[in-house]
Amino acid sequence: MRTALFITCFNDTMRPATGRAVVTLLERLGCTVDFPLGQTCCGQMHFNTGYQRDCVPLVRRFGEVFADYDAVVAPSGSCAAMIRHHHKRVAEVAGDRELQQAVRTAPPVYELSEFLVDVLEVTDVGAYFPHRVTYHPTCHSSRMLGVGDRPLALLRAVRGIDLVELPDAAQCCGFGGTFALKNSDTSVAMGADKVRGVLESRAEVLCAGDNSCLMHVGGLLSRLRTGVRTMHLAEILAAGEHSAAQRVGAGDPQYARVTDAAATAGRSPR
Repeated sequence: MRTALFITCFNDTMRPATGRAVVTLLERLGCTVDFPLGQTCCGQMHFNTGYQRDCVPLVRRFGEVFADYDAVVAPSGSCAAMIRHHHKRVAEVAGDRELQQAVRTAPPVYELSEFLVDVLEVTDVGAYFPHRVTYHPTCHSSRMLGVGDRPLALLRAVRGIDLVELPDAAQCCGFGGTFALKNSDTSVAMGADKVRGVLESRAEVLCAGDNSCLMHVGGLLSRLRTGVRTMHLAEILAAGEHSAAQRVGAGDPQYARVTDAAATAGRSPR
């Protein structure tokens, strides 16, 4: 199977370690992973802001770059959802039959946990991560892709992990892409609610499948000086006994402040 990594704009720019973790993980499982250098944006920002016609060259470019692969893996539920659910709409808006055909015949795009559980049919990926972790199910992965408990099944199989439930896990974190810019007060308030749940869990690490959500919640956690780290699912699953990913959590003197911070998490961290 010819497998390609679609890194996404956010990961490529802000969290490139996630892309490296995906490659490490998939190669451990016997996959050969290509990283096409011609890849660009999936068009999600444009589409969600109402600029659907401006997505057309991006959708066309995606089809050209990934046409020869059997599967495309994306470490982002929101970008995978954009490609699977909205590229077809963009092609229809353009009225371009050739583009519509390209979208119909494009290789399947999988969010990481879908590819691991449904395609490779594994849950135990050989990871080791001896830390207390809580998982946030991001909106696009849950509501648009329906990944369900796949990420949790993968995390439960990690050796050494102490996986704890996140209170009100299904609540949105408040990021929502450009929503966080246009409605910043509401976004921060929703993020504060999510932070309160993270602190109630007493986790060392907050995990999710979308780094954009982790950036939002992680920024609030950082401003409260909680010591709680954020890590993409791929980074935990790629972790081994001697990996740098082990250097998180209770060894950080800030982690001792979690209890105190929990008392103030309900307030806006401005």
